[in-house]
Amino acid sequence: MLTIPLKLFSAPEASSVLIQSTAPLSCERASICPGFRTKLIALLFAAVFICSAPHHALAMNAGQTAPAPSTPHLEEQGPSPKAVEIARPFGFPITNSMVACWIVAVGLILFAQVATRHMNLMPSGIQNFWEWLVEGLYTFLEGIIGSHLVKRTFWFFASVFIFILTANWLGLVPGVGTIGWGHRGSYSFIIDHPLFRGANADVNLTFAMALIFFACWIIWALQEVGPLGFLKELFAPKGDTGGPMKIVMVIVFFASGCLEIISILFRPVSLSFRLYGNVFAGENMLETMSTLVPRLGWLLPIPFYFLELLVGLVQALVFMLLTAVFTLLICQHEEEPAAAQG
Repeated sequence: MLTIPLKLFSAPEASSVLIQSTAPLSCERASICPGFRTKLIALLFAAVFICSAPHHALAMNAGQTAPAPSTPHLEEQGPSPKAVEIARPFGFPITNSMVACWIVAVGLILFAQVATRHMNLMPSGIQNFWEWLVEGLYTFLEGIIGSHLVKRTFWFFASVFIFILTANWLGLVPGVGTIGWGHRGSYSFIIDHPLFRGANADVNLTFAMALIFFACWIIWALQEVGPLGFLKELFAPKGDTGGPMKIVMVIVFFASGCLEIISILFRPVSLSFRLYGNVFAGENMLETMSTLVPRLGWLLPIPFYFLELLVGLVQALVFMLLTAVFTLLICQHEEEPAAAQG
């Protein structure tokens, strides 16, 4: 996971900014947000070290008896459910999905730096595209979680969306999963240890992003409603009740709060496995289509590549929207009852 310098400008408001590409901006308003690179590097290294847990490649038993010559043998094909270790410099394991993750991270950081290095009052080219992307995401999230909350959380949600989308689409580039070490099969060369693999096809990365969001979610909730408001949001009865019904509502909402805590603890698991499962299923589908008919392995996967382009976009949106809604549910302030008018 990485954080991209998305909050690029300062605005009349003290807390947030957004580029209006259709209106001229003064030079003073085109300053990069101070301290943002430190936050970027910290989050990037957090995700990298969480997802770099040791992986152990599966090996075939050397003493396994070969099948009889008369028995047809179907070789097992398809991507491995877990990332494959391709190097171990100084005892540090490096997997093929980690390499893809680093390529995406470095590429996005360089892209953002190039797009914002020379800011023009009338944007064009790469700067215009970057401003359009940032402003579009900001407006989209503002309509969901509100103008107040988007100023505090936009940097995370937009960074996660751009990173997941880029990683998903990078996994569809020819060569990812098809260049590496392997053996010759009955009809084609079978890759056992690919050099590159889709970053989100490794559950370590998706779980790392979910854990980072979980930590940010707790911080944002405490900043918005405080510790007491956090507990009230989980356990306090809602609505105006009195008498015996109030006691019943206290018991009901306390039980509901306990269930909500269990749901909150399982959110990182559901977020990570939803993204990982969809990306890994796409890899298997493309692999199956390319080996289904040996002579047509170059043609059959083409329609499914367009499907995977859509799936990559949808999964990036789903991850961003779910995390944004989870944040909104805990950070929204309960409105005070209106005072009676005389």
